[in-house]
Amino acid sequence: MDIQTVSLPRIGDPAPDFEANSTFGPIRFSQYRGRWVLLFSHPADFTPVCSTEIMALARRAPEFEQRGVQLIGLSVDSVPAHLAWTRNLAAHLGHPVPFPIIADLDMTVSRRYGMLHPGESTTATVRSVFFIDPEGVIRALVYYPLSTGRNIDELLRVVDSLQVTASHSVSTPVDWRPGQPVVVPAPATQQAIETPDDARQMGLEYQEWYLRFKTIE
Repeated sequence: MDIQTVSLPRIGDPAPDFEANSTFGPIRFSQYRGRWVLLFSHPADFTPVCSTEIMALARRAPEFEQRGVQLIGLSVDSVPAHLAWTRNLAAHLGHPVPFPIIADLDMTVSRRYGMLHPGESTTATVRSVFFIDPEGVIRALVYYPLSTGRNIDELLRVVDSLQVTASHSVSTPVDWRPGQPVVVPAPATQQAIETPDDARQMGLEYQEWYLRFKTIE
């Protein structure tokens, strides 16, 4: 298959299902239905930037677990390579890498998820991240070049935003963090526009009729 002809999954698309070997044994992606998943690819085992990312994700895996998020890594390296690498990283961490890393040797999963970008590399996956909801729908995705390591705080922030907006039908403003006010939907009709006093009585922080905030307990 020509990787240049494969369309990239989009926000709102069902996450492509797959079966693959991993450091945790064979997995089928649909087995994670019912919980959030963060599926991420890295270019190669035993490389500097990837090593810093895996160690950071392993250290902070409990924070993802608290949010009900399953971490799943992927590269086109083999299971033996993954195992040797993660054992080496575990020696530095002081504990095992607590999530599976897929061995996508034939690049099947990489192609389905658009992780191979010929302009960057034809043999290594870029640093892609897919945020997938419990229904198996892609809710956000981010691509980084091989040269740029990811920010774990930002990955957690996106998870928090996706979960609060899904639960409360709101949006999150720029630089939002949990505990800060969220944005409520703007009125859709003239009749629905509140006065500033009415909005405040409803517990809203009023800036403009189309820009109102509230705090979620």
